[in-house]
This record gives sequence, C-alpha cells and structure tokens, in this order.
Amino acid sequence: MKIAEKKVVGINYTLRNDAGETLDSSEGRDALYYIHGVGQLISGLEEALEGKTAGDKLNVSIPPEKGYGERQEALIQKVPRTQFPQDVDIQKGMQFHAQGGGGQPLVVTVVDLGLEDVTIDGNHALAGVNLNFEVEVTEVREATASELDHGHVHGPGGHQH
Repeated sequence: MKIAEKKVVGINYTLRNDAGETLDSSEGRDALYYIHGVGQLISGLEEALEGKTAGDKLNVSIPPEKGYGERQEALIQKVPRTQFPQDVDIQKGMQFHAQGGGGQPLVVTVVDLGLEDVTIDGNHALAGVNLNFEVEVTEVREATASELDHGHVHGPGGHQH
C-alpha cells in the first residue's frame, strides 16, 4: 500500500542539521505514527513520503519554507516582567504559552532578561534551519473511522483511549 492522504504511516527517522548534528531521532523508541495529509508532519516531509511504501528508505533535505519557516525578527519582543506570573523565577530558555497576533496559541522562549523587561522569541527552535531526514517507512495502512474522527492514530504506536 502506498502512502496517501488519510493513511496511517509508521516511520523511523533521524533528523540532522546541515552541520550533521542529530537534532531528533526515533532510534531506541517505537516508530512515529501519524495520519498522512492532515498536517501532523511538516509539509516537506509529507511531500517526500507521498507514494512511498513499507520498507522504503529515503534521505531528504527540507528547506525552512517547507519545514518550520524562516526566522521572523518580528517574533522577538521585549515585554514587561509584569506580564509574567509573579511567583515564577524567570530564566533564559524557559518557555511560556502566549497568544499570537491573530489569537492563535504560540510558545515563546525567554532569550534575555533585563531588570524590567524579558525578551521572548516566538520563532520555532528550528525556524530558518535546513532539515535533513533519514527515514524508513515501517508501515502503511488504512486509517480507521475512529482515527479519522479523533485526528490521531490509535492502537500500537498510537494513542490508546
């Protein structure tokens, strides 16, 4: 069976940056399962997997625009410390949930601390990075009606209800 929209797909993968550093990997863990075509993977990886079958192996380089986007300087802002919980000792690298300009949820990372301001970055950590994947397709099957209704994989390698 070929990978196509609304198929459940299992993959083993290793993700590296252009310097060859491993950023993420499924090695030593269960395969990653997802429903193809519903936005659970970055678009560049979904496009590369389209039409593949169980047992296929591929290496694919994905540019930022097909991954996590280009870095946007507008997403780096100074905000008053008063906008953070009073009982939290704010440190560089901490992440907080916020709302983006259109009201969408956004995770921001603290990148600098001043006496009265906190500099936050709303860019994804991999924004602006070329993503180099080594992928092996381990399984392709039909998604069940329940999986499609819930928007995620059930059973082995997926979510149990």
